[in-house]
Amino acid sequence: MSISCVPKYAAILALSALGVGAVDTFIDAVYEHAVKLPNRTETPVPREEALLLMHKNIDVLEKAVKLAARQGAHIVVTPEDGIYGWVFTRETLYPYLEAIPEPGVNWIPCTEPQREWNLCTGGCQGVSL
Repeated sequence: MSISCVPKYAAILALSALGVGAVDTFIDAVYEHAVKLPNRTETPVPREEALLLMHKNIDVLEKAVKLAARQGAHIVVTPEDGIYGWVFTRETLYPYLEAIPEPGVNWIPCTEPQREWNLCTGGCQGVSL
């Protein structure tokens, strides 16, 4: 009796494996856009202008990701520099950067944006915030 059950269990196992394999598939999308940059990338811009440009690029990316999702995409790949661009010098990139707190700083800026902290508890030699 147990010998006759083996083919039935093998069939059930095979069908289960096919079902799991179908769940492991996805649709992807790749998106690239003309990044909104300042007029002159060799000259530093104020931090406010850098933030405005990055928000404009995030808005473009958000619309593209939502459109891809409506069309069935599960994964959307965007350019690594799609928020701020790529044609900067070390000095002109600073307004686009954000200081990352040291591990000892117990503060989440998203939940307490009004709170100001010295993010460099260890001194931060050579870092201008």
